[in-house]
Amino acid sequence: MGYLKTADEKKQLCFVYLTFMLNGMLALSIGSFLPFIRESRGLNYAFAGMIVSLHSVGNLVSGFAAGALSALIGRKKSILLFNACFALSYILIIAGGNNWVLALAFFMTGLARGASSNFGNYTINNLAPGRAGFLNVLHAMFSVGAFLFPIFLMALTRSDAGNWIYACYFLVFAGIVSWTLYFLTPVESGKTVKEKTGQKADNAWGFFREPLFYLCTLTMFFYLCAEQGVIGWMITYFVDTGLLSDSLSQLMASVLWVMMLAGRLTTAGLSKRMKKERLLLAMGIGIVCFFFGLLISGSTVPIVLGIMGFGYSMAGIYPTTVSFCGGMIQKYSMAWSFMLTIASFGSILMPMIIGRIAEQAGIVYGMSSVVVVVLIDLALIIALNIYMKKQEDRRDENGKK
Repeated sequence: MGYLKTADEKKQLCFVYLTFMLNGMLALSIGSFLPFIRESRGLNYAFAGMIVSLHSVGNLVSGFAAGALSALIGRKKSILLFNACFALSYILIIAGGNNWVLALAFFMTGLARGASSNFGNYTINNLAPGRAGFLNVLHAMFSVGAFLFPIFLMALTRSDAGNWIYACYFLVFAGIVSWTLYFLTPVESGKTVKEKTGQKADNAWGFFREPLFYLCTLTMFFYLCAEQGVIGWMITYFVDTGLLSDSLSQLMASVLWVMMLAGRLTTAGLSKRMKKERLLLAMGIGIVCFFFGLLISGSTVPIVLGIMGFGYSMAGIYPTTVSFCGGMIQKYSMAWSFMLTIASFGSILMPMIIGRIAEQAGIVYGMSSVVVVVLIDLALIIALNIYMKKQEDRRDENGKK
């Protein structure tokens, strides 16, 4: 924390990290709950895919709206409004017997997640602009919450599958704690970095002319396709194909997030000694290789190794990609909201696509569709590497002049 100077900055960092850990539980629990909800409510693949996508729709809506609303009512009031949806959504899952109430609940978890992602990434980027380590630790905290919840759910449901409902009560409590932490987080009055330093304001829409905006946004888009597709459907895939038992399938969700935690901490450390471009390329190659390995695996050990490698490889892609845009996000006030909104379409489309394919051809073909997006993501990462190399060469030439 030596990089941070004031007590309020350190408090901001600690509270945002803590809320991100809770948000990992609250937002990523939907994949763990999906098999239980499908069984108890008699949902088909298509409807299940639709409600997972509604979570992502909510994530997209609030990712953009929270940024715009912050300008009207302030960042703190905005995050408190959206974050309240976490506790309310799980109350609806507990009390609502109607499938469309369930769909609303999934949408509301997305509203809270998107606003929290916007607030957390914006806050950390403002505290430490362009520093991939801080952003990777932020997302590592999300991973902590995400891997703890499946273990907790597995312990609850080991003797009786109906006990999953008690996990919902726990998440209502976690949502209230998350809201309280945001309430206690010190937030600046809303002055931008340019206002505080006296820099001249730039055209708010100038980022549309920056190639970096498109490369980073599309990289995040296809990454989120893969992430939400795998997280949302992985447990259902293992259970329905009979590749793993119910309890072992739940454990795989925790294994995935443990490896993502390890990967994000590794990336945070390596980003101080290695070029971000090389790190990102290594991760892109990793997700392609390990996902292929996961799909062709037919026994427990290769599946576990595939999950571990996939989680470790994908861990740092999102925060490292965001770190390339630190200067652009500070320069253009609307850049981050547009990046987050466009990228979030990936997490909306992919679960629905998998659900539709699974309904028509089976869950194996549904999951296999993720191959396409990881290959496209790797191609974009390569293009981003080439672009950054050209920018570096141009700076070197200008320096010599």
